[in-house]
Amino acid sequence: MNKMLIGALAATMAYGAASAQTDTVNIQEVVVTGTRNPIDIRHLPMTVSVVDQAKLTEQNQISVLPTVMQQVPGLFLTSRAVMGFGVSGGGSGAINVRGIGGTPNTDILVLIDGHPQYQGIFGHPISDSYQTMMTERVEVLRGPASVLYGSNAMGGVISIVTRSMKQDGVRTSVNLGGGSHGTLMAEASNQARVGKFSSTVSAVYNRSDNHRPNMDFEQVGGFVKLGYDISEHWNAYANADITRFDSKYPGSTIKPMYGAEQWILRGVTTLAVENNYGSTSGAVSVYSNFGRHKIDDGSPSDTLKSTYYFRSKDALTGVSVYQSAQLFGGNRLTVGFDYQHIFGDAYYTDKATDTTIIVPKKQATKSTRHELASYVDFRQDLTDWLTVDAGIRLDHHSIVGTEWIPQAGIVIRPMATAEVKAMISKGFRNPTMKDLYLTKWANEELEAERLWNYELSWRHRAGKLSYGANVYYLKADNMIQTVGERNENTGEIENYGLELEAAYTLNEHVSLNTNHSLLHMENKVVAAPEYKGFAGANFNYGKLALMTGLQYVHNLYTAVGANEQTEDFCLLNLSGSYLLTKNFSLWARGENLLAQEYEINAGYPMPKATVMGGVKIEF
Repeated sequence: MNKMLIGALAATMAYGAASAQTDTVNIQEVVVTGTRNPIDIRHLPMTVSVVDQAKLTEQNQISVLPTVMQQVPGLFLTSRAVMGFGVSGGGSGAINVRGIGGTPNTDILVLIDGHPQYQGIFGHPISDSYQTMMTERVEVLRGPASVLYGSNAMGGVISIVTRSMKQDGVRTSVNLGGGSHGTLMAEASNQARVGKFSSTVSAVYNRSDNHRPNMDFEQVGGFVKLGYDISEHWNAYANADITRFDSKYPGSTIKPMYGAEQWILRGVTTLAVENNYGSTSGAVSVYSNFGRHKIDDGSPSDTLKSTYYFRSKDALTGVSVYQSAQLFGGNRLTVGFDYQHIFGDAYYTDKATDTTIIVPKKQATKSTRHELASYVDFRQDLTDWLTVDAGIRLDHHSIVGTEWIPQAGIVIRPMATAEVKAMISKGFRNPTMKDLYLTKWANEELEAERLWNYELSWRHRAGKLSYGANVYYLKADNMIQTVGERNENTGEIENYGLELEAAYTLNEHVSLNTNHSLLHMENKVVAAPEYKGFAGANFNYGKLALMTGLQYVHNLYTAVGANEQTEDFCLLNLSGSYLLTKNFSLWARGENLLAQEYEINAGYPMPKATVMGGVKIEF
């Protein structure tokens, strides 16, 4: 890495900084992810970062995940192209928090409005589903969140809160853009509220040729959310999010593939009724996350084409019930119940006849699993400066059995503008259908993976400056690995690290931000950098807005074991917008402006400098 670039990065990061996108900024910031009811973050022992809609939309990214990775220390996201993460072989979009992620990415849970979202067979999130058009804000909880959210929240939670209209009126926006490598994006959204009724309707179309041949990506999607205030204390909402994408991949530069392509349909539906009486609040909801996948694994030869498709159908359908109550001063007790029905059907079909076939050395199967759980979380302000929190979950899986999950934390507020937080928590992940049944290595006797996390953090706000630091130690066992010809609970993880973040508002026109994470892993894992740093600056003056960000990644593991590989890279991004009229603005974005050559997935070189530009109409 050029010494001048490193020096510039260090100098920029030394300024500290950010706007109100992280949990270090707003003294009265309210979150819901670390608990089921809104709470002032100063009373919550977990480490939670918030990325609001202003931050999510300022770069005109179609997905929330790239922005979240920049703004949250300890979180890393894999990528392979200008647009589209894809799935299966050659796919990316794996989320890693503090060295915990899994292969596939099963140890970090994505929530939409508090409901778990993951593929029912392989157990991982589908990163192309999490679009900015539907998102009000994203809350990221680093560390286990299994007491409230169960399996897969072992290493952390990315919680997407969807948009809703709060005031009477109608608001419409259209965003159109295009740029490098035949990349196009189009988004349209309408929000309305009339009395007790509210609605949000959005649609999106995206495509890109990407920077390598046979790496096309095309996506179409839509989001609808309808709300109704039944009374002063009761409201109901229903939402649906559908996305369909076609993703091609050429294989790695080491092992090219021909004819490989994926056709993916993912959907989410939710129906919920909420109540809020001040001293007590809660909700009852029914949700479903479902998908249809058709995958051509391709062939290593352009003359020998594959003769079959891998197909799958899956659904994660659940019921969530919880109620929170203040029993006496400074207290909050939350009691909840969760039920999940997890279905997956994986099979192969002949390309010529569309009949189901058995592929040599490959297996396919159908599975239905159930999870039933109840939990209690108790929080008490003992004094103005001291809060304690404790919770426990009893989770029963129809195949694996029963798991107890406890957590406990404490918050000390030595002054009105600072907090010391300590947290001990357990996380777990039940084996997936892939682990239990699919492939020749499957083992129906697998147990849950387990992790313990110990964390100490400090937050302080001093005028225009806010900053924070976390230290943590985590240890996991029973990790599922393939040993010989069989999946076994033999793996271990032992990580510890440091996370830093700061924000400084220079004046009404300029704000700065920075975050850093250091990670030590006793057992190295792919997609986990030992250091990730980001420094950003925002400039606003009249009709002009500019945002620049510099991200440096050191010792990113792209391969581990005997053929261990690491990557170092420094990325400079710049975006801006100019308001031509009240309703019409122009925007532009440049990424990797230093034209760095690097890989995040081994054998998949990332694009050099790319540019996008477009128009946004709002009325």
